[in-house]
Amino acid sequence: MKVIIMAGGMGTRIQSVRADVPKPMIEICGKPILQYQLENLKACGLTDITIGVGHLGHVIKEYFDDGSAFGVNISYFTEDRPLGTAGALFKMLDGKACEEVHTETVIDDDFLLLCGDVIFDIDFNRFIAFHKEHKAWASLMAHPNGHPYDSSLLVTETLSPQEKGGMPVNTHRVIKWMAKEDERLYYKNLVNAGLQIISPELLRETMKNFVPRHPETPDKIDLDRDVLKPNIKSGKIFAYETPEYIKDMGTPDRYYETEADIKSGKVHARNLSQKQKAVFLDRDGTINRSNGFITKPEQFELIPNAAEAIKKINKSGFLAIVITNQPVIARGECTFEELALIHAKMETELGKEGAFIDGLYFCPHHTDKGFHGERPEYKCDCGCRKPKAGLLFQAAKDFNIDLSQSYMIGDSENDVKAGVNAGCKKSIKISSSNNLLSEINNLLEVN
Repeated sequence: MKVIIMAGGMGTRIQSVRADVPKPMIEICGKPILQYQLENLKACGLTDITIGVGHLGHVIKEYFDDGSAFGVNISYFTEDRPLGTAGALFKMLDGKACEEVHTETVIDDDFLLLCGDVIFDIDFNRFIAFHKEHKAWASLMAHPNGHPYDSSLLVTETLSPQEKGGMPVNTHRVIKWMAKEDERLYYKNLVNAGLQIISPELLRETMKNFVPRHPETPDKIDLDRDVLKPNIKSGKIFAYETPEYIKDMGTPDRYYETEADIKSGKVHARNLSQKQKAVFLDRDGTINRSNGFITKPEQFELIPNAAEAIKKINKSGFLAIVITNQPVIARGECTFEELALIHAKMETELGKEGAFIDGLYFCPHHTDKGFHGERPEYKCDCGCRKPKAGLLFQAAKDFNIDLSQSYMIGDSENDVKAGVNAGCKKSIKISSSNNLLSEINNLLEVN
């Protein structure tokens, strides 16, 4: 698959770090940001690369040349004037480059589109397989982060259970795009990472009804506002969710944070081709106050310091994954839709404090009968209800987790037993005198 990297930005917000080179050429730990990207792409077998240049573009060309010294094949396109984040793509569509864009690149098949100022380490082959499986016009890489209010969020389609006693189905189809300025209440922390696979069909479809937002510059096209967001209604745009390391180098603070993460090995370790380690967390009594069964979002209240504890997990080399029994479904006290809203509130409240979870798994079953309004199809002895370890096994499969290097933390014996049954390195029971934050501090001290 061809790769196109947009590397023409000026990087005005990070000029205090370095202002004499293009943003993608700012060095971190002795190497330009763009070099880290090329090394990651090469490791995934992606070597056909086009780099878009503009501001101080000669610096990029002189450093990388044709890419042979880095084990890849590089060509360039140069914009005589800024064409937005997508304008140049339309100039290259089917080889229709013009005087505004100087390039030999022809877009005639699906391509991977990246921003040149982002540090990442990703198993792109997983991403490509996802894109092909969904026959998408566009697949958007999405992830949770610690500043969701400063990010565009994606909402994906969830279908009701397709069979009796089944689980809701996440189709991964994007149904809503929430910009930073949009009003939000409760939301899943699913941030558009700015890395995507695009089909030329999407570009052609966009041009059929395209109306420039700035008539004075009709060729200046914004990828998000003019291409992706307007085509959500097609049902052919999907979100690929990943916990892998992706960080925009937009500010000095993020630069220095990323520098530390590279030095610690965290950046490469989060690549899903590598075995992951996780801290599995119970929900009720561990993250939120346990006030009986929670059936409405307004009943959900974070335990003090829970967000701080999860934030520390986020900054470590561990994934933060919630594993929770939710018998309110089987008891008929809560619908799947209501439960999703409760979990959205949890992610919203964590996001306000700069924390996030990488995954969430719940069991809707319960063996006891006799509740008013109960749902018989969920009254069963399943393999996912703690103390059984089914949910941990599923998370391990989804995220390539080494359970022997992972931990389970909860407030009940069933939580502890679930971790033991999964083969976790340690299972920890917390109490009011031994809370989540202190246990996370102790855990991270020895890892």
